[in-house]
Amino acid sequence: MDAIVAEHINKSYGSYQALTDVNMVIPQGKVFGLLGPNGAGKTTFIRILNQIIEPDSGVLKFYGESIDRKHVANIGYLPEERGLYKKMKVGEQCLYLAQLKGLKEKEALAELKMWFEKFEIQEWWNKKVEDLSKGMAQKIQFITTVLHKPQLLILDEPFSGFDPINAELIQNEMLRLNREGTTIVLSTHDVGSVESLCDNIALINRSQVILNGSVADIRNQFRSKSYEIHFKGTFLEFTIALDHRFELVENSTSDEVHQALVKIPEGRTLNDLLGTILPVSEIVSVQERIPSMHDIFVQTVQSFNNQQA
Repeated sequence: MDAIVAEHINKSYGSYQALTDVNMVIPQGKVFGLLGPNGAGKTTFIRILNQIIEPDSGVLKFYGESIDRKHVANIGYLPEERGLYKKMKVGEQCLYLAQLKGLKEKEALAELKMWFEKFEIQEWWNKKVEDLSKGMAQKIQFITTVLHKPQLLILDEPFSGFDPINAELIQNEMLRLNREGTTIVLSTHDVGSVESLCDNIALINRSQVILNGSVADIRNQFRSKSYEIHFKGTFLEFTIALDHRFELVENSTSDEVHQALVKIPEGRTLNDLLGTILPVSEIVSVQERIPSMHDIFVQTVQSFNNQQA
């Protein structure tokens, strides 16, 4: 069963179309990357998931059921705009938010004690929120987001403002929760995080989903059959051997080992390329250059925008 299934979701604000015929599947137990430029529609979709707003039309299912207010208790949401009551004490606020999520006081205190020890922030329990640094406040908000062990965890730019050590701490906890069965939606502009953390992605641009699927399948879809070759020998002979059968995309030369990026056209294989250059070159290494998610993101958005122009 999928965690979320969105079918033909539309949402507008007056004359502004925020979401247009959005179809999306978020597999259960996966880390799902929600990508898109500012104003693309990501936040609107997240608000619909959280039952903050309703779509104008379309169907949204939560673990097989039409999504309803009752499902909010099974969702954890960490918004990009952090919000804590500055004058409250940290522990008091955490306990209050935990009880809003349905936890009994005794259960909430036990969970909070575990999390505060894990993050080594026990001494902040009786301090006011306004005394917290930005990173410390984000830790508190992450704790209150996951405390009730939600089925679906939505994180909007969760690593923003963290130093590398604390960003890794949050990332490790996120992945642990995922291994334990939590489905995670990661909304971010950091395409590097998507590449390293996400199983599936959806790219929204100008209110529409323009790319979606598993990260592995998408990267495979954008393969250009380009290979980075390091070799010894004469660069001129290497170039002549390529003839017009293969495209030399870029190159650099040195006294010992040369480097070339060669694109193989349709109908030819890597074996064909190697057979062509081996007689004139000593191959040191060959590696396929697969486009990064950043390259795919930029290429897809630019192509879509050009089509819409």
